[in-house]
Amino acid sequence: MYTAPTSPPNVTQSSPSAGALIARQAIVNVEGRVIGHELFNRSRNHSAHTAASDMLLALTALSHAGVDELLGDTLIFVNCTHESLVEGHLSLLNPDKVILEVPPLGHTAAEEVKTRLPTLQTLHDRGFRLAFSHTVLESTYSPWLPLADFIKLDLSVLPADQVTVLTKYAARQTKAQLIAEKIETATQLELLSNLGVKLFQGYWLSRPQLVEAKLLFPTANAVTHLLQLLRNQASSQDIEALVKRDAVLSFNLLRLAVTSGLCPEDGLQSIEHVIRLLGSNRLTCWASLLQNFRVTSDATPPAARNAVRYGRFMELIAQTQQLPQSVSDHAFLVGTISQLQELLDIPLAAIVDLLHMPQSVQDAVLRQEGYLGALLRLTQASELGEMADMLNSASGLRVTQKQLVDARGQAEEWAEMA
Repeated sequence: MYTAPTSPPNVTQSSPSAGALIARQAIVNVEGRVIGHELFNRSRNHSAHTAASDMLLALTALSHAGVDELLGDTLIFVNCTHESLVEGHLSLLNPDKVILEVPPLGHTAAEEVKTRLPTLQTLHDRGFRLAFSHTVLESTYSPWLPLADFIKLDLSVLPADQVTVLTKYAARQTKAQLIAEKIETATQLELLSNLGVKLFQGYWLSRPQLVEAKLLFPTANAVTHLLQLLRNQASSQDIEALVKRDAVLSFNLLRLAVTSGLCPEDGLQSIEHVIRLLGSNRLTCWASLLQNFRVTSDATPPAARNAVRYGRFMELIAQTQQLPQSVSDHAFLVGTISQLQELLDIPLAAIVDLLHMPQSVQDAVLRQEGYLGALLRLTQASELGEMADMLNSASGLRVTQKQLVDARGQAEEWAEMA
């Protein structure tokens, strides 16, 4: 049985400021442990809630540079419209992390339940878990009931006697987990706990907490260019060249691969690897979403150009040494990622963890170990104009002065094209 507090707990709220504001409200189990959060978009008013905005909210939360601070290892409950459930945006989300809250159909339910069923079945088959309101227990919605993973009992509209009836009925008719939501008193909490409900949500337990997402969006020009390449069915090499000239675009696509659940166990190996994993459909969907909601930035930050220059310089030096392609690919990642701390304002170790990098990349970025670590030290010395350190590092790597000068010039030119 859940032990209710004698009064509602105090919940701190972060100070709102410009940016993407996300409110989260905890869903807790009988032990009081948070198992998930329902998300609410506080950057847009309620009337601006659309099919695509549902997906943008979830994608923003997952792409958030402080995702552990926002969500930890818990589930995300996202309110959807029926239109958003048939949009391609869902391909951007990891079904293991996201619960889709499906709204009732209102007065058109009798006609639409069967029409909407194939969409819900497809989502269920793809691994998405579905949450419904208590209306799914009505006979009209019987075709949907087998698809329910969660059923929410809204205590703001259900009297105690009806809650009792619905809880017992649900226990007989479905294996879905029940969530008692909008709990505002200790009496409500005790009633639902005694009825065997094991998940709870409401002001008595936790008020919505406002969090400002730490986002890093590419420029409008970069997104437009990416869409043009995709629509013209450009080669993967052309798309890769665009992405590698823009550190912000590189970071976003690396995060997108992770949040879409596409990252292999051994990590993301290169920008080309990421583009291949995402595929043109996901890339087009993501870029269109950013463009339609105008969440792109106005200009490329100087720190982003610096990151591109680091990455390109390291890649070029690695290429001069006739090493496997994977080494130069990793060199680009090391150089670029090593400079993202200034852009994201979070520790470098957290950035590496967000991007699921190969071990050799992690070792180089965090500890400057291995060949890539030595190459990073050379790059840093070159950037800082520390000639003695640069020449010493170059000698150890068997890099000639001409190779250094050529790589430096090409990297500068590459960064200026960002």
